[in-house]
Amino acid sequence: MNNAIKLKVKSAHSKGYQAGYPLVTENAIAQFPNGIKEGTLLDLFDEKNRFLAKGYYGKQNKGRGWILSRNQQEVIDQSFFEKKIKMAIDNRKTLFKDEDTTAFRIFNGEGDGVGGLTIDYFTGYYLVTWYSEGIYHFKGAIIQALINVADVKGVYEKKRFAVKGTYIDDDDFVTGERANFPLIVKENGINFAVYLNDGAMVGVFLDQRNVRKVIRDKYAEGKTVLNTFSYTGAFSIAAALGGASKTTSVDLANRSKSKTIEQFSVNGIDYEAHDIIVEDVFNYFKYAVRKQLSFDMVILDPPSFARSKKHTFSAGKDYPALLEQAIQITANNGIIVASSNCSTFDMRKFKDFIDKAFRVTGGKYKILEEYSLPEDFKVLKEFKEGDYLKVAIIKKLS
Repeated sequence: MNNAIKLKVKSAHSKGYQAGYPLVTENAIAQFPNGIKEGTLLDLFDEKNRFLAKGYYGKQNKGRGWILSRNQQEVIDQSFFEKKIKMAIDNRKTLFKDEDTTAFRIFNGEGDGVGGLTIDYFTGYYLVTWYSEGIYHFKGAIIQALINVADVKGVYEKKRFAVKGTYIDDDDFVTGERANFPLIVKENGINFAVYLNDGAMVGVFLDQRNVRKVIRDKYAEGKTVLNTFSYTGAFSIAAALGGASKTTSVDLANRSKSKTIEQFSVNGIDYEAHDIIVEDVFNYFKYAVRKQLSFDMVILDPPSFARSKKHTFSAGKDYPALLEQAIQITANNGIIVASSNCSTFDMRKFKDFIDKAFRVTGGKYKILEEYSLPEDFKVLKEFKEGDYLKVAIIKKLS
């Protein structure tokens, strides 16, 4: 597992690796050898032949691998992964002790020292997600390391390294005891039904935990709430439990309706008292404007990229226009929860988007709160792209 190939880093990139930058990129390396295989270990040296870092080769988006160690003598084996996973679990001890939260991230890629790998905890079960064939090459060592350092009921996996980053759909069970699905997990006392064996996504996005909590605890009471791109309705559930008078969930996917009904049901909420609509969000906005609908709270959490029959959405380009539509159907003094998980822009740029949308619509606003990734989604200050989540809770002033 430790026959590393030697690569030379261009001088313009050496300081970055010395400072802790974790991603191996095409333009940082003088030349990759022909036919290099996924999972190959890499020793990086600067142009004066001084050792910089040890990593592995694995194609992931625009990256070509990740740094694993800055110790030239480090052996990349099961023991190495055990140390990394144990340290990550130790850093989440508070969450493991929280009886109201039984689903969270225990290993967040480069933030915990192994880029291309995440591990999530779901009430005794662990979900390992592989983002490149390169890291999947180490599967045996990583799975055994996890079993050795954690109290594991069972392990499931997601492979996210097919062409164009699509999901490889096969049996996701790896080892241990198979779970009975839906598996009911808690998040700040909210129940969620999750499926670790059913496609690329499990039923709830764990990175929005703090945002759901503040919606429930602070903003939802007595409000009419529109949740767009609602997926399985997690924000709607939080709002309903916070005393919202009514929620409306809108998503294009057919299965979003049955999934949202299920999430309401596992929380003892009458789903028939709420609207669950299968529709293109862009079409729904036009309908809402035409019908002069107005909501006390609009939740806007689109994917970074989405395509329907009539619309293509790219967050980096189209978010201001989407926000303009949300502003039109938000009541005066109402709340907009604006969120993006797109890693190509930061919070400062996101605030520019917000400002632009309000200038176009002629409205005034105040940002009440900002959120980024929760504490279990550990990030490196040297890798700002890893801190991808941006949430602004905005008050539309009358």
